[in-house]
Parts: sequence; structure tokens; C-alpha cells
Amino acid sequence: MTEHHHDKILIVDFGSQVTQLIARRVREEGVYSEIVPFQSAGKAFAEMKPKAVILSGGPESVHEEGSPRAPQAIFDSGVPVLGICYGQMCMAAQLGGEVEGGHHREFGRAEVEVLEEAPLFEGVWTKGENYPVWMSHGDRITKLPPGFTRFGVSPNAPYAVIGDAARNYYGLMFHPEVIHTPNGAALIRNFVRKIAGCAGDWSMKAFREEAIARIRAQVGQGRVICGLSGGVDSAVAAVLIHEAIGDQLTCVFVDHGLLRLAEGKKVVALFRDSYNIPLVHVDAEETFLGALAGVSDPETKRKTIGRLFIEVFEAEAKKVGGADFLAQGTLYPDVIESVSFTGGPSVTIKSHHNVGGLPERMNMKLVEPLRELFKDEVRVLGRELGLPEAFVSRHPFPGPGLAIRIPGEVTKEKCDILRLADEIYLEEIRRAGLYDDIWQAFAVLLPVRTVGVMGDGRTYDFVCGLRAVTSVDGMTADFYPFDMRFVGHVATRIINEVRGINRVVYDVTSKPPGTIEWE
Repeated sequence: MTEHHHDKILIVDFGSQVTQLIARRVREEGVYSEIVPFQSAGKAFAEMKPKAVILSGGPESVHEEGSPRAPQAIFDSGVPVLGICYGQMCMAAQLGGEVEGGHHREFGRAEVEVLEEAPLFEGVWTKGENYPVWMSHGDRITKLPPGFTRFGVSPNAPYAVIGDAARNYYGLMFHPEVIHTPNGAALIRNFVRKIAGCAGDWSMKAFREEAIARIRAQVGQGRVICGLSGGVDSAVAAVLIHEAIGDQLTCVFVDHGLLRLAEGKKVVALFRDSYNIPLVHVDAEETFLGALAGVSDPETKRKTIGRLFIEVFEAEAKKVGGADFLAQGTLYPDVIESVSFTGGPSVTIKSHHNVGGLPERMNMKLVEPLRELFKDEVRVLGRELGLPEAFVSRHPFPGPGLAIRIPGEVTKEKCDILRLADEIYLEEIRRAGLYDDIWQAFAVLLPVRTVGVMGDGRTYDFVCGLRAVTSVDGMTADFYPFDMRFVGHVATRIINEVRGINRVVYDVTSKPPGTIEWE
């Protein structure tokens, strides 16, 4: 549990796919929030001492035996509590209400009619009016706990909004954290700022100062080696750590042959020329591509790349005289996606090369100063640290690099083809003034060859897929709706200028059900 000298909100996670969005909405109000699985929420509540608690949604049914519960200590403490969907029903059941299943389900858009005024609605919703919300439930409350009032109703939820104003307990059957509930962020704001009384003084400036102090306390006089991937996360982590401990930090930039066009030159120029940070540039293309030869399974690719990164770090650490710590640009979504919610083997979405799975023989401790931040917060921190805007605003780039944008076996030939196609695509996006409107855009080289005609000759070359998505934090995403003339223009350039590609397609899959990256 990270120590913060600010008001804090604890979010108890019951397994909702959008729990991370609750944390984002709270942080947007300048209040630090942390997500903890319900199994360890009691311990976290005691250590964190939050000013309020939010209970998330989840896939279980409260009336079923063995279903998750919130720690009783939360209700005994007197802090304000907001229950969302499953969290609302869990709170109702634990405080003496009744919840039943088998009623009409409600998924998607619905309308809530406000029956009574409530502090939660102040300046947002008015008594007697109807407001759009996003529902996702199959159970519902049938009897309120003692002291609770019904504040809102929807067609299939007689207790869509409930509350006990005296104890500052509120429950919402709908999801205020998603963008499909237009006033949802304002309702969360009222709970966090007005009902819980949080000051809203958690900022990236404050985070910077506290993170530097934490790094100094953790590292002491030790030496740190930091792996640079070419992306924003590792760059921000490196600059932050350098500000804390200076030349105790050595950065290692591993060129594994899976980077974007001219990536190596850009990284070296930034760190050696602009920041004068000790930098070791390792050309490891043959090592990585050799290990990936014949490998097509995406999880094996990720784990192979992660293992090799650690091995290279260990070797370089010995060369520079040893290092006590390994720094990484791990982010909060990396941690969330890499850990099974229930502790079982079936929920992990995908492994992140810099989260867990580190070899036991590694004799360096981890320094992960960005571990509690979302991507957009890292960008703000980067600006706070003075990184160039062109670097800070770059689209996310995965640690495994092009390896997970080449489904199937990875070869140098495929990487070279994809690098050029990707550069053309991004160049045209920038030229059209669309780069900052898109969360992430990239090309994918598909393991498919198709017949084509160029001039008077027959071709049999690869298919290039184009991907562009809009998102807030990378946890959910929609495809970017390009004008098809733009897509056609990009396709023409790629086919004409990239030898080895004769067909281009555009990916219109959202997340979920797909992920942003192809592997």
C-alpha cells in the first residue's frame, strides 16, 4: 500500500470489467484512489484509512451462497460508502435489506426517474426529471435496509438509487463510471468532494514530489538500472528516477529489432543529448529474433521477450559495476490486466512483459514509480518533468514491440516490412491533423498472403491491417471512424511504397470484445 499525504478513496473490486473507470473518475477530481480485490479489502482499509469507500460492480449474485461481501469494518467505521450495481446490492444485503434474482434483467441504456432530492444529486439531477443511465444487472433489491430511502427508479429497477443520508451511504443500480451515463462523473464528483469531503489536492506536481521522496528512501545509496523500451512509460520513469538519484541511475536501451522506424536514434538523442543520463545502447536484434524463430504463440512471444530483457539487464548491470535495483515503467492497467481477479488461472487477459514472471534468480529489487498511474496521468507527469511534447504525446507502444503486431512467426524481413508500413500510416495521420484525436494507431502484418496485380505482373504478398482506436485509459476502446478516402489514400501509399504488401484492411473491432493490440 503506497503512502500518500492526501485524502484517499478505497475502491473495493468485486470483479467488474469497468472498475478501473471508477478509479479514473475519482482521480479526475484530484483525489487519490486505489483498487483492491474484496478478498484483501479489510487489510487495505485498515492500512489506507480512506475518507470514503466505493464498492464496485461484479458478475456474482448477492443472494447466492458464498458470494463476495464487503468487510464489515467499512460499515462499522462511519465513512461514506457508495455502492455501484453489485456493490449496491451487497451493501443492501449486509445492512438488512433483501435482494432477489430472477427478475427482468436490464442491460444497456435506461432512464432513471428522480423521486426525491438527495445530496448525491445536488446541481446534477432534479426531482421529477428522467435521466439516461447505463444498466447492467440481472438481480435487484426488493426490500430496503433500515434507514434507507428510495431516491430513484427505473423501469426494471424499483430501487435504482437508494441512500441513507444520515450515514452517507448511497447505492446506484446503474454504472456512473462509464461514458454511457452522461451525468455519471458529476454524481461521483458529488460523492467524492461534497459527501466525503475530499480536498482534491492530489496532482501530478504533488505526485512528482512524493515519488522522488519514495525513490530516494527505497534506493538509498544503491545503483539502479532502468530498461528503456522507446515508449512514454519507461522514458518518464527514467527521467523521474534520475531527478531523484542522479548518476546512481544507468539506463539500458535494448534494441531488440522489434522497434519502430529510427526508434533507436530518437531514444539515444533524447537521453544522451537532452538529459545527459548515463545510457547503454545494446544491439540485441540477433539475440531476440533468434529466440523468436519458429515461435507463433503470443503468450510464448511475450514471455520470451520478457525473459531476454531481464537477461540483458543482468548482463549489463554486471558490466557497469553491478546494480541493486531494476526500474520499470509498469502502469496501473498493466498490473490490473496481469492479475487474475479471483486468483484463478482463467481470468488473466494477457501477460505484460514487465509485470510478474521475473526470474527468481534475479538479484535486483524492482523500482516501479509509475505503478499506480494510468497512461494519461503519465503523460501529465512527463510534461511536469519537462519532456518534449512530441515524445510525451506519442501513442502507446508495447514492450514486446512489433512482435505482437506480427501474428505468427516473427522474422527480420517481416519487421522491416511492418516498420515502413507503420511509418507511412502514422505520417498520414499526423498530416491529416488526427494524431492527437486517436489514442493509438498502428499497422499489423497479417500471416496471410494474397494474390494481387501490379503493372502487368502477378504478386503474392502480405496483407497489412490498420488499427486506430479512441479511448480514455486503454481499458475500453472504439475504432476511429476515418473517412474512407483517408484509408484509401493510406492503403495506396503502403502498397506502392512497401515491397511485400499488396493488400490493406482496416480493423473496426472495439475493446471488448477485442483487445487493442492483435496479440
